[in-house]
Amino acid sequence: MRCLNRNKQPFWYCLYKNKTAIIDEFGNETGEYIVTYHCPKRMEANISQATGLSMTEQFGNLENYDKVIVTEDMNCPIDEHSVLFIDKPPEFTSVLTHTPTAVTTVDDSVSVPAYDYTVARVAKSLNSISIAVRKVDVS
Repeated sequence: MRCLNRNKQPFWYCLYKNKTAIIDEFGNETGEYIVTYHCPKRMEANISQATGLSMTEQFGNLENYDKVIVTEDMNCPIDEHSVLFIDKPPEFTSVLTHTPTAVTTVDDSVSVPAYDYTVARVAKSLNSISIAVRKVDVS
């Protein structure tokens, strides 16, 4: 199955980068982490507007997802750890952390994406990739 260009819609995705430890004002790790992502990349694909029985069978027993993205790009890097901006442009919020230096502690902030969808499952076939996505509220 090939995707028609007129059916493609733009969206942005961020790939998982790593977890950054939060450090308190005394230079000690708090045990909490902030997940960081790479810069958002724009992509176009066919995005469904509703879920249905055929989509549920496609992903097995996974039923709690909102949309399905279908792309013919077999090199698509999106995986279950990626986050997506489908209904809004990429936005970022700053989270204040402390980064220890040799003498004192300096306040530092990490940019965290305020995404609106997460990837629930990725299903690859011979000619296309289907990605089930779930709506989330990140502020």
